[in-house]
Amino acid sequence: MKNSLMSTYAPLSPILSKGDGVYLYDTKGNKYLDFTSGIGVNSLGYSHPKWTKAVNDQINTLQHCSNIFLNPVTVELSNKLTSLAKMDKVFFANSGAEANEGALKLARKYSFDKYGKNRNKILSLKQSFHGRTLATLTANGQEKFHNYFFPFPEGFDYVEANNINDFNSKLTDDVCAIIMEAVQGEGGIHPLHKDFVTEVVSICNSKDIVVIFDEVQSGIARTGKLFGFNNFDVKADIITLAKGLGAGLPIGAVLCNEKLSNVFNPGDHGTTFGGNPAVCAGALVVLDEICNDKTYNSVTKNSKLLKDKLTAANLNKIVEVRGIGLMIGIELKGNSSEIQQKAIEKGLLVLTAGTNVIRLLPPIIISEEEILKGANILVELLK
Repeated sequence: MKNSLMSTYAPLSPILSKGDGVYLYDTKGNKYLDFTSGIGVNSLGYSHPKWTKAVNDQINTLQHCSNIFLNPVTVELSNKLTSLAKMDKVFFANSGAEANEGALKLARKYSFDKYGKNRNKILSLKQSFHGRTLATLTANGQEKFHNYFFPFPEGFDYVEANNINDFNSKLTDDVCAIIMEAVQGEGGIHPLHKDFVTEVVSICNSKDIVVIFDEVQSGIARTGKLFGFNNFDVKADIITLAKGLGAGLPIGAVLCNEKLSNVFNPGDHGTTFGGNPAVCAGALVVLDEICNDKTYNSVTKNSKLLKDKLTAANLNKIVEVRGIGLMIGIELKGNSSEIQQKAIEKGLLVLTAGTNVIRLLPPIIISEEEILKGANILVELLK
């Protein structure tokens, strides 16, 4: 198929045409069990009736209006999301990168207003991923993303994950914030250690350093809790969301606590499409359908099923199975792209992270039967 898209991706062979539940279909009619959910986006799977109806109804009512006006559905989402998250305010954007960009700006303005312009450094973790705008690209703790696009914005430094001594050594007087993923997704599905997170947050709280949790991939029930960092029993100053919140339509969100709720004034930040009514209508369904204890318990149970199946097979090709909830990485001795291609041939879609990790992000609504079906395919491929 001829296309005029820029060469920023190397598309896999199936040309996808439709989806239903947790299955995708290509233009030739082939059916695939989806363990990718559009890289963690399609939390409700495909053609979810409540989500589809809510979006269509809203498009037929009011598809977009400028943020110089309020509309009922965006206000409703703001209230429901802040209530669930136990946060004070939210800013809606269009993507995870935009949400993280907004979070960095919010943290820096808070510090500027309170301490002056020289307290502006952002710490992030090595092997992290926060986006592809110039600022979030700089925040990425992976050198492979730092080529070609020089010069980068100033004011960033990198801490080795789970190394409290390295964190303390980087904690200079000009640091205003730290941004962390509860589970490093693009970095290979590496959950942070609870003791590291607990100590970092405690130190930051004592020094009034803003704690940002990037929940773009690990949030919205993905780890069996509302947010990934909820697994560590800590609180955030800022939470960023995207992916699963939209369930297929583009959305980003920057949530903040009361300390930062009045930092942004009119004109300090903005967006044309953020808080789009149609997207917000879909996001309300997401919160209703999967942000509850029943779903969290299902995610945790399905995670254990999948991990147990993979580890019980005692496969020599597997180095480690790791992750939290339905955010699972299988580290291999061989090349992950080869397994990804073979899985396609068997009717299973999976992701990779780097050259040797299979990344699994199935829809949150997936059943035990479907989890086991995908796990059995992977076991057979890895024998």
